[in-house]
Amino acid sequence: MADIGSGAGLPGIVVALARPELKVSLIEPLQRRVEFLYEVIEALKLNNVEVIRASSHHCRVTSPCTYCGSYGKTCRLDCAALRTCPRQVIGTKRFREPMAKPITTRIFTVANQKGGVGKTTSAVNVAAALAMGGLKTLIIDLDPQGNASTAFGISRDEVSGMYEVIIKDLPMQSAALKIPGYPNLEVIPATQSLANAEVELVPMVAREMRLKKSLNNYLLDAANKGERFDYVIIDCPPSLGLLTINALVAAQELLIPIQCEYYSLEGLTLLLHTVSLIQEHLNPNIKLTTILLTMFDSRTRLANDVAAEVRKHYSAELIDIPIPRAVRISEAPSYGQTVMTYDPASNGAEAYALVAREIARRGAPSSNSNSEKGVG
Repeated sequence: MADIGSGAGLPGIVVALARPELKVSLIEPLQRRVEFLYEVIEALKLNNVEVIRASSHHCRVTSPCTYCGSYGKTCRLDCAALRTCPRQVIGTKRFREPMAKPITTRIFTVANQKGGVGKTTSAVNVAAALAMGGLKTLIIDLDPQGNASTAFGISRDEVSGMYEVIIKDLPMQSAALKIPGYPNLEVIPATQSLANAEVELVPMVAREMRLKKSLNNYLLDAANKGERFDYVIIDCPPSLGLLTINALVAAQELLIPIQCEYYSLEGLTLLLHTVSLIQEHLNPNIKLTTILLTMFDSRTRLANDVAAEVRKHYSAELIDIPIPRAVRISEAPSYGQTVMTYDPASNGAEAYALVAREIARRGAPSSNSNSEKGVG
């Protein structure tokens, strides 16, 4: 039984008391009410009740938590914060109107050496939106923090990942994971061992080319099987070390998220200098094609001034769909989801859907460009 918008726990708790053999799910979006419901459940010792902090439009009740099997308790994997157990994404997520496919695979590196600019958030949500638009997408988590993996509910301790691919020569197909609810999306996660890769790469021969070699082999193998990837999104660490250089060498296009603050503009100059060196010595094919404004607050003069500067100097590269500063975008990873599934009706999800559709439009054959309209 599901009690949606449970509030004070009525009638769900009453039913649970009267029918102890029945499993009851209390669905409530407000944190303070969730905390109250937990207290009531603990006081009444109700083992047949679970609490789900979610809105009815994006939550569907299933069996007990896949991870810890508990009812009505904070998941033991996340006991530091009072939130419900991680939930799987239920059903297939796709847009009504598909996005146009590119002629060849487009490989993006999402990079910015300044941290906290929404780099990983943009990478995972753009990748999710492209996959929901019917485009076969691969996301590579090259950040040792592993936040892109977390956003898709991947437990990093139990899988092989990019460390094994780059350092141990593990084929990518052995590390790629299918994501429930996304038939067109695969993720190669970052394990905790990836933090050692920067040091271990130093003495290796052709250390800057290791990701490119492995990725090309995987893409060729997929194409030979008739399963060509349309997009590859590489999420980089917030630095200009060997992992980021590997990503820049492997990619054809660079996507730079810019937080609407002054320091982000300074970081952009340094990153573009590094890219020019990569073009000169390692990868002449990479080019800056996409700039994305993130954490945009139209109420502040600074955000509007930064946006104006970017529009002035990078009008061709800029996708002029600012990503708003939104709580839903920040909340989604704590539930092992992107905002595209956590709250698809939110402003943040709609903005990322429009950004992904614009990226697809720019990469589509000219005959398909006019068909790309709307959020989907």
